[in-house]
Amino acid sequence: MKKQLLLILILGLTSLNLFSQNENPYRQEFVLNLPVNGDQYYEQKVGKSPYFVHDNVLQIYPGEKLFIEVKKTGNSIDSMKVVKVNINPEKTIIVEFTQNVKDRKSESMFLNIVNPFDKDLEYKAMMYIVGQNKWIKTHVLPVKSKLTGIEMWSDVIITLVLSDWKLN
Repeated sequence: MKKQLLLILILGLTSLNLFSQNENPYRQEFVLNLPVNGDQYYEQKVGKSPYFVHDNVLQIYPGEKLFIEVKKTGNSIDSMKVVKVNINPEKTIIVEFTQNVKDRKSESMFLNIVNPFDKDLEYKAMMYIVGQNKWIKTHVLPVKSKLTGIEMWSDVIITLVLSDWKLN
């Protein structure tokens, strides 16, 4: 009886430790290198920084794929956090931002968002593009329930900020 209780206690503590170590609030430092045209590249050192720059305001760079675990009440998203491993797919939004390049020339930028919920997922987006010195609002469509939404731009986008997340 004591061995079984000890085994249950050890397994419980191990799984609790695993879940708590799954949080990934900061991106590691990296160098962002984006092809612009056949001759020019955009390069920027991105320091260690939080994925969420404010409550439920996500900043994402090209090449990042994030698992965002959500706590919600009804249609309201209460909190969001980036996790290392998608261990709760029923409440984890997957966000991936990529650049499509051909012959060292940027053709397009893609944002893929997987919505695991029974409601449509809405959000707002702003982009910071090569050649501009300001944030620009961009129109995005809601991601239908249990589907993947794909947004595409021809601009070379340095980073996106996604905010005002809600379920409808």
